[in-house]
Amino acid sequence: MNIAVPNEGTDLSPYLPDEHGLFFVYHFTAEGLHTKDPAEARWTWRSYQITDMRARHEIAAEQALPASVREAFLSPSHGCHIDFEDDFLYGDLPDLRHDFAEARGLTHFRFAFNDTMLVGARKQPLESVDKIRKMVESGARKFRSPAELIEAVMGQSLDGMAGELDKMGDTLDGIEDRIVVDAWHSERQALVDARRQLVIIHRQMATLTNLFRHLDHSHRNELPDAINDMAARLSHRAHTLHHDGEQLQARTRLLQDELMAKLTERSNQLLYILSVMTAVLLPMTIISGLFGMMSAGCRWSTRRWVSGW
Repeated sequence: MNIAVPNEGTDLSPYLPDEHGLFFVYHFTAEGLHTKDPAEARWTWRSYQITDMRARHEIAAEQALPASVREAFLSPSHGCHIDFEDDFLYGDLPDLRHDFAEARGLTHFRFAFNDTMLVGARKQPLESVDKIRKMVESGARKFRSPAELIEAVMGQSLDGMAGELDKMGDTLDGIEDRIVVDAWHSERQALVDARRQLVIIHRQMATLTNLFRHLDHSHRNELPDAINDMAARLSHRAHTLHHDGEQLQARTRLLQDELMAKLTERSNQLLYILSVMTAVLLPMTIISGLFGMMSAGCRWSTRRWVSGW
């Protein structure tokens, strides 16, 4: 590497970038232990603020990264992708914003790694990255390779999305209970919001499943066994969540159909009441209309009646 990266003893913040656009740098020994001495490190993890121009200059000047990896890092694209080239696995995968972020939801985590280095970048605070960072600092878990750490980050991300799906399931349970007891009058917007969130998460799970399948088909013979195993495990988890999302989406469609049936029934009841009232009032309407006509020559007109007197 040709970039002078600050040692871990430097006062770096995991939430505010330094003068290099760097959030933190961690060094790991061959046993996966976190060390503050770069001389003992087998591999290093660096995390950048990708929207910081200083970070973009640092990444663009990093000769250890292949040109295609640097281009992918600096690309303005917001789409998910994953690829393997020159012993580097790199990509842009979905993750959940941290709970203290301005808006809860999905954003992206960019990464590239080989056996000796892991470079990560993000635009906003990420829940999964922060959890893994705290594990590293506390020594709660060992990471012998960048692949293990990336798998842990993506595992946390998938756990977070599974939690979001569980919350959506609880929300749909409440909506269903209220529809059953005919307390559904304020549930239309809640159901629309739940379905919108499910669509977003389900779409990301479908994307992840396809990405890992593409990685397996395109680079099966090139990928190291450890990365192959990691991709297979993550693909299986993403596929499971994709299936769970499909089931929840089916529930939202059924609830929406049931809600529309309730609305139709209510509309029919109102139309029935209106029809009955119309039928009851129709004779009086005809009579009042007939006697209300001030037409000359009509036998029962008001003008002849008055003149008869």
